[in-house]
Amino acid sequence: MAKKENKPKAKKQASSKKSPVAKKSSVKTSKKSPKSVKYTYLFGKKTDGDAKMRNLLGGKGANLAEMARIGLPVPPGFTITTEVCAYFYANGKKYPTALAASVKEGVASVEKQMGKLFGDASDPLLFSVRSGARESMPGMMDTILNLGLNDQTVEGLAAKTSNPRFAYDCYRRFIQMYGDVVMGVQARTEAETEPFHEVMEGLKKEVGAVLDTDLDVENLKELVSRYKALIKERTGKQFPQDVYEQLWGAIGAVFDSWMNERAIIYRQKYGIPADWGTAVNVQTMVFGNKGETSATGVAFTRDPANGENVFYGEYLINAQGEDVVAGVRTPHKIAMLSKEMPKAYKELLAIRSKLERHFRDMQDFEFTIEENKLYMLQTRNGKRTGLSAVRIAVEMNKERLMDEKTAVGKIPAESISSLLVPVFDPAAVKKAKPIAKGLNAGPGAATGKVVFSAAMAELENSKGSKTILCREETSPEDLRGMIASEGILTSRGGVSSHAALVARQMGKVCVCGASSIHVDYAKHLMSVGDIVVKEGDYISIDGTTGEIFLGEIPTVDSEVVRVLNGKMKPAKSYTYQLFETVMKWADKYRKLGIRTNADSPAQAKSALLLGAEGIGLCRTEHMFFEGDRIDSMRRMILASDTAERKAALAELLPYQRSDFEGIFKAMDGHPVTIRLLDPPLHEFLPHDSAARNALAEKLGVSSEFVAERCNALKEQNPMLGHRGCRLGNSYPEITEMQARAIFEAVAKVMKGRKPVKVMPEVMVPLVGFVQELKFQVAIIHRVAAEVMKEKGVKFSYMVGTMIEIPRGAITADEIAEVADFFSFGTNDLTQTGLGMSRDDSGSFLGKYKELDILAKNPFASIDQAGIGQLVKIGVEKGRGVKPKLKIGVCGEHGGDPESIRFFNDVGLNYVSCSPPRVPVARLAAAQAAI
Repeated sequence: MAKKENKPKAKKQASSKKSPVAKKSSVKTSKKSPKSVKYTYLFGKKTDGDAKMRNLLGGKGANLAEMARIGLPVPPGFTITTEVCAYFYANGKKYPTALAASVKEGVASVEKQMGKLFGDASDPLLFSVRSGARESMPGMMDTILNLGLNDQTVEGLAAKTSNPRFAYDCYRRFIQMYGDVVMGVQARTEAETEPFHEVMEGLKKEVGAVLDTDLDVENLKELVSRYKALIKERTGKQFPQDVYEQLWGAIGAVFDSWMNERAIIYRQKYGIPADWGTAVNVQTMVFGNKGETSATGVAFTRDPANGENVFYGEYLINAQGEDVVAGVRTPHKIAMLSKEMPKAYKELLAIRSKLERHFRDMQDFEFTIEENKLYMLQTRNGKRTGLSAVRIAVEMNKERLMDEKTAVGKIPAESISSLLVPVFDPAAVKKAKPIAKGLNAGPGAATGKVVFSAAMAELENSKGSKTILCREETSPEDLRGMIASEGILTSRGGVSSHAALVARQMGKVCVCGASSIHVDYAKHLMSVGDIVVKEGDYISIDGTTGEIFLGEIPTVDSEVVRVLNGKMKPAKSYTYQLFETVMKWADKYRKLGIRTNADSPAQAKSALLLGAEGIGLCRTEHMFFEGDRIDSMRRMILASDTAERKAALAELLPYQRSDFEGIFKAMDGHPVTIRLLDPPLHEFLPHDSAARNALAEKLGVSSEFVAERCNALKEQNPMLGHRGCRLGNSYPEITEMQARAIFEAVAKVMKGRKPVKVMPEVMVPLVGFVQELKFQVAIIHRVAAEVMKEKGVKFSYMVGTMIEIPRGAITADEIAEVADFFSFGTNDLTQTGLGMSRDDSGSFLGKYKELDILAKNPFASIDQAGIGQLVKIGVEKGRGVKPKLKIGVCGEHGGDPESIRFFNDVGLNYVSCSPPRVPVARLAAAQAAI
């Protein structure tokens, strides 16, 4: 019979999975009891929830309820809501008073459905205890399986099943998981990776076993004894025999794991709010480790790597689910199940079809076959690569499983860029000989230095080096290294292993299960036969073919880029056809215009091919660094009077004019926004004495003069110093030269043999006072009139400003009286608005994200509640004066999907981003509009 219930225990030993990061992180919650009347929701024969309740039940709990509702074979259980998690963190890791009774009722319901009792010594009911956030976080939180086993119930399970080996295999798994996750058994040294694993390996060596499955029942009993001794030695506590103590320990461990280091890092990367919390799912155990008629697996309704409409996945006979995901054994492809267990395979095919029809998306599901009976343990929208996301959306639209708007929304905007990344040069690959081959788990081409630890990957990344993280198999603790690496290679595990799953979501190149590779962590090397690869050596991995090569293999443009450049026919590239379909959809639904940031004709042409509708930012200062023109620029800066300065500017004028001619021709009638000189002058001068001496000699002045001028121009805070329109107002001849170069280029291309329509927009940077803009506008209009008279041509143009300091946004109504357009320079607006340096804030941004002060890096995704409100004020005030005022954004945020959604909502006309981000922006703009 079940033993007496203990009070819920929130206290837990420090786990090896925890870190100082987790302890200092906080969840913003209320100390009040959860809003919902219910703390637990049933699923199974009696089901309380459904798929729409994912905020309360988490994704896993909501989908378990939904699968039960549509008649799939789901082992019964109950879900503890996310609101309890919020209460748990707001109240010193305590639970609502009535939760204990609610959990007990949930257990009782499952007992009634299963005809078994929790803690019964003759026929025990066992549970799995798993996390379940709103958004899937694979492997980031803790799981406990086989809960409810103790020294008595394991004997009852052995007798009931007539399978003692199975019973003790479950018991040793449970003790290992519980000891690690709940009781905090930790490695004592760096060399000791996993204490329980080392105990098992020691026993296997003693008895001559190769695989875990080679251990007989007596071996497993010995292993159980050694595991319990290890727990006692490391924690000073006995492994608990009370099943309710076990249950509350597991529940607390899952809630605790919401704030472990790897979960925090994952949430930061994918923008998942800390205050969402996790649910806890307590589900009846079903067993894939009951022998040759049992199995466990993970399957996808389509190929998550390339999106092909094939049944995809893998399984292991006589195993539990963690064996597949952890990559401890390399599993079989799902197609083999048709021969080994044809009945179960046929059932899975029917379930595959039913899941897609019901959820209308590609599904990733877990299943267990217990003595030839199939059970469904989980389903979720499957993680997929960029190519896969595009292909699945397009093909599901053709299959009428999704309409166009839904299909557009199902493709993460960032994923479209994966169709544009380079691939290995086919000619170079033909000459190269692969040293090994694994499973193609994450498509693409990656080259980098071999590293064997997450720490080394982070270190090399901080130095600017590209790396390939090589592991026997990855675990959630490797997450930092996976983020820092170009690609991931494992010697064990399959296409549904942790490495493959996380790599696909991150868009990382990944090869798994390269079984011929032997990794030696102690010696920092890996080997394939006689070939030895040391840490720091270069390798190349092909996530599309699964091949691994020594050294660096050159890359070439992707199929999409080759088609766009006319080097490949569209009909020969299915990838391009997918890309074109999605881009047509995006352009059909978006409201925002998409421009590009481009400073050269080559960049402009590239952006046009990718769908840009104009240039939103042409930085004129970048032009001054090419060839010998930097000497003229430096001569201008070092000039001792206006006459000298004008002479140097006259040398620069032809260069600038020529550059603008090339850009205008490349843009062929599309608008071009040209920002006048913005950086402080000292940025153009040499910083070391040797370079200064060389400059002095070239200009025919003394080294002392150059050094004196450089020191005079040095500023304490150059970002807030003598730059932007302040330069133009101090030295109006600079603005005159740039305006003349622009307008003379306009006149020339308009009157050329092949006349080109030109739409120039001259942008004055760093305006905070309307009078600053008035002075600059007067110069620009005067020069434009002079050029039109001199060249005998009339042209249209606009003069506007970049809103990049708070005063400019707040006084936008005054500035709009003079400006023809606004463009928000959100890079500097963020710096000046937050008082944070983009270059120096890296020292604390990471900590601020850990502490949930900042949800995201504000220089990557706009701070909507702060800087975003300055944008909103600027738009409202500007359009209050000029209702049809054209307004765009040209900071880095113009290519960020979340920022684009905000810009769409506040009514901007366009966003501008770097050329490679143009397709991302087109898709994100469509999603924002939809």
